[in-house]
Amino acid sequence: MLSRRLQSCASLVVLAGALAFAVPATAQPAPSATNEEAAAPATAAQKHHHALSLVGDPKYGPDFKHFDWVNPDAPKGGTLRGFAEGSFDSLNAFSVKGDAAGGINLIYDSLLAGSPDEPSTEYAQVAEWVSYPDDYSSVTFGLRPEARWHDGEPITPEDVIFSLEALKKAHPFYAFYYKNVVKAEKTGDREVTFTFNAKNNRELPQIVGQLTVLPKHFWEGKGPDGQQRDITKTTMEIPLGSGPYKIKSFDAGRSITYERVKDYWAKDLPVSKGQWNFDTIKYTYFLDRTPGFEQFKSGNLDYWGENMASRWATAYDLDSISKGWMKKEAIPVKRVAPMQAFVFNQRRKQFEDPRVRQAFALAFNFEEANKKLFYNLYERVGSYFDNSELAATGLPQGRELELLNEVRDEVPPEVFTAEWKNPVNKTPEDFRNHMREASKLLSEAGWTLQEQTAENDDDCGFFCGIMRTVGLSSARTENVLRNANGDVLTAEFLLNSPDFEKTVLPYVQDLRKLGIKATVRLVDSAQYKRREDAHDYDIIIDTFAQSNSPGNEQRDFWGSASADKDGSRNTAGIKNPAVDKLIDKVVFAKDRDELVAATHALDRVLLWNYYVVPQWHYPYERLVTWDIFGRPQTLPSQTAALTQVWWIDPEKQKALAAARGR
Repeated sequence: MLSRRLQSCASLVVLAGALAFAVPATAQPAPSATNEEAAAPATAAQKHHHALSLVGDPKYGPDFKHFDWVNPDAPKGGTLRGFAEGSFDSLNAFSVKGDAAGGINLIYDSLLAGSPDEPSTEYAQVAEWVSYPDDYSSVTFGLRPEARWHDGEPITPEDVIFSLEALKKAHPFYAFYYKNVVKAEKTGDREVTFTFNAKNNRELPQIVGQLTVLPKHFWEGKGPDGQQRDITKTTMEIPLGSGPYKIKSFDAGRSITYERVKDYWAKDLPVSKGQWNFDTIKYTYFLDRTPGFEQFKSGNLDYWGENMASRWATAYDLDSISKGWMKKEAIPVKRVAPMQAFVFNQRRKQFEDPRVRQAFALAFNFEEANKKLFYNLYERVGSYFDNSELAATGLPQGRELELLNEVRDEVPPEVFTAEWKNPVNKTPEDFRNHMREASKLLSEAGWTLQEQTAENDDDCGFFCGIMRTVGLSSARTENVLRNANGDVLTAEFLLNSPDFEKTVLPYVQDLRKLGIKATVRLVDSAQYKRREDAHDYDIIIDTFAQSNSPGNEQRDFWGSASADKDGSRNTAGIKNPAVDKLIDKVVFAKDRDELVAATHALDRVLLWNYYVVPQWHYPYERLVTWDIFGRPQTLPSQTAALTQVWWIDPEKQKALAAARGR
């Protein structure tokens, strides 16, 4: 199931540090249907379910009143002011084109709503119930009669059918994610049935449940300019939604403000009770985090999700904290650690050989970076499914080994003989040994050191030129790696934030010691997205977040069919038949044990191919807030969910204003 936001349509997760779990309705972890508890009278063939889960039964039964991680009596009101990085040029969250505004999915609902406290579990939202046959060949949703768009029109089966077709057309991600959904049809006054082209895919009912429902009458109509609306294109027209918020105003590229829909049709449903408590949510954009942080310290933003360990360790010796005006918290979260990594673009010839990619991995000194830059706060990522039972450990055995034996001739032999581990540099000598090993691998891959005039040596200055003319000085030289064709081994790191330069620049220097012509290019967010979508880069930093129930999204992450699709999540450009086969084993796993075994196998093969250089993770959300908030006594386990379940405490807000003399 999907757990990492789709970058083009869920930028709020980046902007707010996953503080609002349910904002991108299309980017929630997609679970699969195993619950057998009926929520409504069942037909003879299929039961009606109020919730679906891939990891056991949902925590809450069909008669639940509200979630445990909310305050059902939370007061409504106030304005939440948040930070956003970069810019935006579209209010269409679903097109592959453009940069959508942060938080845009606050205005939408989905058939089922994900729970930020239960991995791979969803509860009925626009749908009142869901049913499916034993072979998972289809899924049917019964829509709530009270579900309404913000213009008062009812949400209909026609809207749901349109949504699937429109999303698959608008973005290649959806085309892959809903690849197995081949038909959607109205099967009752308020019923929609989706038919699949494959049986026994346990997660498909929940994947369809994640579908963001779009208003057909809006998107098939004409805009104020008289032109036909087109969901495949960018637009700055305020779209129609059905969710807890609607867009109040925006300043293109600079800020966007949402206002709570006071007569929101779902506000009293158990799945919504106690949530979405701020009357107004405003995101202000900054080109980078530094000016945003200054605005936060000045009291112009209400909360700050800190993503830099160095700043967390050194930048919060503030009077506002010592006086109790601000709160600084590391809130623990229990979720699969995302694979954050340097990603090689294998569409580039220099990265086709796994020995080259392994050499890059050996040259990254995580321990030195963690010590000098991160105050030893981070843990190294060692799996694509780290911090969970899905991570491969030891040597393959049992069912995992059986699955790997089916692709034995297509995977590295080390898959069967050694446990994959990141290189560890406990001492300087360890790193020197790893650098020697990296140099040997590069030589074996056909790259040899050759001397050449150093870059920028032409600009050596007037006196330097005279000295060289009379033979008292010579041009500076450097060793670079070349292959048999004379090509230089180059690697440009493409970044969209200066925050990562501190990490990348020392890495670049170590790579240059090996003879790799490594460079860094920093671009703005719009250019970065264009280049990422077009796969125009050597190396980028990417994050692949996973749920506890991986499935169809793995095709978009690593599948051959997605490698050449613009806008796909296969940023590494992986085209590996063995990986494709193992992805299918994950997707069509018949039960939890089979899923875990297949995921272990996939994880192991991905690791041994060195498609990425793993970075780090941190099992907390670092959050700093002005002391104006109330929040539930128990927060959901997967996220702090500030936007979703916190609220403004009027008494605290008054007290803070008085203390600050405002």
